[in-house]
Amino acid sequence: MGAADVEAVWRSESARIVATLTRFTGDLGLAEDAAQEAVAEALVAWPRAAPANPAGWLMATARRRAIDAIRRRTALRDRYALLAGDAAAGPAVDDEIDPDRIDDDVLALMFVSCHPVLSPESRVALTLRVVGGLSTEEIARAFLVSVPTVQARITRGKKTIAAAGVPFELPAAGERRKRLGGVLSVLYVIFTEGSTATSGDQLVRPDLAYEAIRLTRTLAALVPDEPEVHGLLALCELTAARFPARTGPDGSPVLLEDQDRRLWDSAAIGRGMAALTRASARGLGPYGLQAAIAATHASAPSVGRTDWDRIVVLYEALGRVAPSPMVELNRAVAVAMASGPAPALVIVDELIARDRLPGSHLVPTVRGELLTRLGRRSEARAELELAARLCANQRERSVLLRKAAALD
Repeated sequence: MGAADVEAVWRSESARIVATLTRFTGDLGLAEDAAQEAVAEALVAWPRAAPANPAGWLMATARRRAIDAIRRRTALRDRYALLAGDAAAGPAVDDEIDPDRIDDDVLALMFVSCHPVLSPESRVALTLRVVGGLSTEEIARAFLVSVPTVQARITRGKKTIAAAGVPFELPAAGERRKRLGGVLSVLYVIFTEGSTATSGDQLVRPDLAYEAIRLTRTLAALVPDEPEVHGLLALCELTAARFPARTGPDGSPVLLEDQDRRLWDSAAIGRGMAALTRASARGLGPYGLQAAIAATHASAPSVGRTDWDRIVVLYEALGRVAPSPMVELNRAVAVAMASGPAPALVIVDELIARDRLPGSHLVPTVRGELLTRLGRRSEARAELELAARLCANQRERSVLLRKAAALD
């Protein structure tokens, strides 16, 4: 077994290993460090002798490393005595992998990584690191920040959790429902950055988006009775289904009306529709409503034959349960398709008058498109050029500049 095998096992089992170690030690930082030491040891040992149970090997080795670390902490001798038992014999693998407990451990790890005491940046970095198993280099590459920046966010997050005395446990039922929204928000941020990168020279970062989907699937399996978890999973699956058609061979964006819908991933659409059905059991929440909008697109044979009136109604419902300027901007786009650009322009101008999305390239982008359709070409060109100046994604910027130039 080589490095790729170690990485594959780690990616699939990291959350379980770190979660179990955190329960045993009560220290997320120690648990993650011990797990990383086990991975480093595996890179040396597995090419010489592949273990029969790779996940169990990592768990047992990581626990021994944790015990060694606790032994060195003189202030924690009592805890070591409790955890270590007969350290010379080493822990039995069967004792480590407890199927009746492991799911709760992973769920608790998600809640700890997304705890409200952490900054949004630390929540995302910790979730990808300790739950997703991504390296700091992978996280830095995904978000186009430096490795030291990611390391600082993770370290700061662990220190904050320790300083705040955040317990490694599942929140009580009432508190769990309240805090579940925070976990979903982190997964949504990760997926959104993967599906439409805010900066850089790639429009889509599939690895990041698919990692968010994997984590959301894990969460859906852990809390199968939570409709909004299935709503987010449906939204991610249905959005990701369009990835194969969203960019050309050179990576340039392909607009929705120009996409070859035969390239859309039918399996992902099927999974998304199934998740949406589960989300609909008790009425759709914000993520479920967004998934319903994505499902309307997925079931349409073309832009012209899309049920835009239904999409307008869904955005209106979304605006009532989760009002935001982005929802209003997207509603304006749907209104333009259903009723024409003039009423949509009124919505956009109201957003500008209230300064609801300052500095966003999306407002002048939409306004430029609406003005183009209204035949106000010079105004449209000015809006698209402004959007290009505000846009940090090079691929999107090139599209905007092309559209502006076409209006000359």
